[in-house]
Amino acid sequence: MANTQRSFLVDAGFRHLTRLFAFLVFILLAGILISLIYGSRDSLAAYGLPFLWTNDWDPVRHSYGALVPMLGTVISAFLALLIAVPVSFGIAMFLTELAPVWLRRPLGVAIEMLAAIPSIIYGMWGLFVFVPLFQAYVQPHLVDFFEGIPVLEHLFGGPPMGIGLFTAGLILSIMIIPFIAAVMRDVFEQVPPMLKESAYGLGSTTWEVVWKIMLPYTKHGVIGGIMLGLGRALGETMAVTFVIGNAFNLPSSIFSPSNSIASALANEFNEAGGLQKSALLELGLILFLITTVVLALSKFMLLKLSRKEGSNH
Repeated sequence: MANTQRSFLVDAGFRHLTRLFAFLVFILLAGILISLIYGSRDSLAAYGLPFLWTNDWDPVRHSYGALVPMLGTVISAFLALLIAVPVSFGIAMFLTELAPVWLRRPLGVAIEMLAAIPSIIYGMWGLFVFVPLFQAYVQPHLVDFFEGIPVLEHLFGGPPMGIGLFTAGLILSIMIIPFIAAVMRDVFEQVPPMLKESAYGLGSTTWEVVWKIMLPYTKHGVIGGIMLGLGRALGETMAVTFVIGNAFNLPSSIFSPSNSIASALANEFNEAGGLQKSALLELGLILFLITTVVLALSKFMLLKLSRKEGSNH
């Protein structure tokens, strides 16, 4: 009887402890949100909603707006996904379906090691190695190639400085490839071999097996990996600060120097005070809300996919 009662108490204590750990996450999120709102109260009172679409940032005149950092954050993260997702998909497909068995483990470890490189190293490499090469050998040819083509000449226009949104997006893509590729590889490996062997037996090519069997079976995990990479890209600081240009100017092309929320915080928060510090904290609040919206949209997308699966069956 005593043993039974003790087991019941231990089980109840363990249950309440795990519940506390779960609610601790919500407490931390609420604490971060409240501290950001409290810290940005002066900026919220001074500028209100127009802060979101104002593109001015002048500490001398105490005029601040979030439009440029918001656009820089979203555009650089979008460019990073545009590059990283196809590359990560190719890596995961090669590791699971095409690579020799002896090569899969060392190549997988090498790709995962990219995730262990500090972001400041990526930023230094981008600034001192990639930017000069891009400025001298790549960007001028791209500008000349797209000159005269409607829309594209503006998208790929501007002086060849090397730094800018595209460079930031490229560096970010290299940083998030290990995360997305690792998740894709892991979920691809969970596909039952019988499904793939049946498809191969019916004459399907490797691409057809991946596109029609593996991706539909693992789409939830693939989307989760992409969202993981997007979260890393949205919040990256040091690597972006090195190569984005740190200019509070509306970008006229993807080669234009600009700014992101994280790089603005890194550059100015140390010396900021008063209204400027409050405006920077409001930028942090906006970044928090952007990541929350992105996560909510990804969950909504997964929910829609699940309901679609149910209606199909």
